[in-house]
Amino acid sequence: MGNKFKYTLLVFFGLAILWSCESELDLKPEDNRQTAASAFEDPEAYRQFLAKLYAGFAVSGQDGPAGDPDLSGLDEGFSQYMRLYWKMQELTTDEAVIGWNDGTIKDLHSQTWTSGNEFIRTMYSRIMYQIAQSNEFLRQTEPGALDSRGVDDNLRQEIDIYRAEARFLRALSYWHALDLFGNPPFVTEESPVGAFLPEQIQSAELFDYIESELLAIESTLVAARQHEYGRADKAAAWMLLSKLYLNAEKYSGETRYADVITYTEKVINAGYGLVDDYQKLFLADNNTNGAQEEVIFPITFDGLNTQAYGGLTFVIHASVGGEMNPDDFGINGGWAGLRTTSALVNKFLDDNDNPIEEVEDERALFFTEGQTKEIEDISSFTDGYAVTKFKNVDVNGNPGSDPTGDFPDTDFPMFRLADAYLMYAEAVLRGGGGSQQTAIGYINQLRQRALGDDNNISATDLDLDFIIDERARELYWEAHRRTDLIRFNLFSERGIWPYKGGVPQGATTEAFRDLMPIPASDLGVNTNLVQNPGY
Repeated sequence: MGNKFKYTLLVFFGLAILWSCESELDLKPEDNRQTAASAFEDPEAYRQFLAKLYAGFAVSGQDGPAGDPDLSGLDEGFSQYMRLYWKMQELTTDEAVIGWNDGTIKDLHSQTWTSGNEFIRTMYSRIMYQIAQSNEFLRQTEPGALDSRGVDDNLRQEIDIYRAEARFLRALSYWHALDLFGNPPFVTEESPVGAFLPEQIQSAELFDYIESELLAIESTLVAARQHEYGRADKAAAWMLLSKLYLNAEKYSGETRYADVITYTEKVINAGYGLVDDYQKLFLADNNTNGAQEEVIFPITFDGLNTQAYGGLTFVIHASVGGEMNPDDFGINGGWAGLRTTSALVNKFLDDNDNPIEEVEDERALFFTEGQTKEIEDISSFTDGYAVTKFKNVDVNGNPGSDPTGDFPDTDFPMFRLADAYLMYAEAVLRGGGGSQQTAIGYINQLRQRALGDDNNISATDLDLDFIIDERARELYWEAHRRTDLIRFNLFSERGIWPYKGGVPQGATTEAFRDLMPIPASDLGVNTNLVQNPGY
């Protein structure tokens, strides 16, 4: 696990794209097409194509940070996968606000979006594009295609693993589609190539498909903790299954908490361990500083090789402003956009509402100088505490590899052991079996790292209210919050935080907002699609 999986982009112009996506976002590449035969003359092309599938979560085109985008129709930085997904999961909740006036971005936090929202539309298109690329990789690596190219047995064995990883990445994107949109269009490598109108799949069916894919590839994926850093292994599939099962009641109408216990136990027993310092998880050297022992599946970034204005470039730069010193974050300047609300800050305060600096929880990574806890004007960066969780410096304070200070080396920890501990504990409380004492032990490991040995919980403390708050304290800004709040029925018609509903004190919103709308532009193209209720 020493080196990051390098994203060598294969410009494969024969790619079959999902043409149902809206016309405003023309899918690229579109010129200078190669045939499959010429593209795969070099055996290394299979690995390069796989690298492109991974890279799709980190970069937004073929020539980062901008210049040859995969999708056109929205600024290339705005349309990067992880930047969009982070916005969907965080800006819509109590954990983040943004002060910018870019299009309809503020509608995300106020929960007043429509089916014409360009950020939701582009998230949808980015997901569909990733799925289409995975489908094409699977078509080009089917046995018949390999036979026609005379691929030898040794390479075929490698390609079998590549195919399992591609199916995992497709399942990950389909999970995002399921969680965000519920009933998206559905295509696989068996679908026609070229222009056609995909059928819509219903949420319960998509749940079954994702589950079946992950179970099918489990035996082929590389064993947990034995793969190249940044690539999916068995533990990544177990984590995705755990996330799927934890939210199964929302997706399929049936609870699957016993399965959460089964698959989180597989992860926990695979040899991962908590890094000694919480902050190490979010630094530029989190692939080597010990955090890699806790992180199960990262989206990897490299300041020299994966340059994009999305992902953690966005999160780190946009979090810095006011009296904050960009040098402390390893960047050349702040963009003064992202802060958090008092609803998150208050989860770190005691019953007497002591000032944040007196709280000993090491996870409370907030900048307060010159900032007010309460927000009067979202457009003002100094309204709301800033978050210092992600930085482009190593454990010694040295900046990342990009000498310009634009692009960070910090990897995004999509799945990590702490989440497995929290999911196990929640599944125990929801009747999935397991051991309450074991669950308490897992939670106390997290609290001991953050608070020392004198703040352990007991059985009387462990309930679902505690779990949802502890998930916020441990996992804030890691793109889990929207899904968590929906599972706890706190996202829309329950749960109030500042500026939810567009008012300073916060308000409830309509229950239908637990799902995002199918973009109106795609509904206008694909007559097989039906809009989600309420939009």
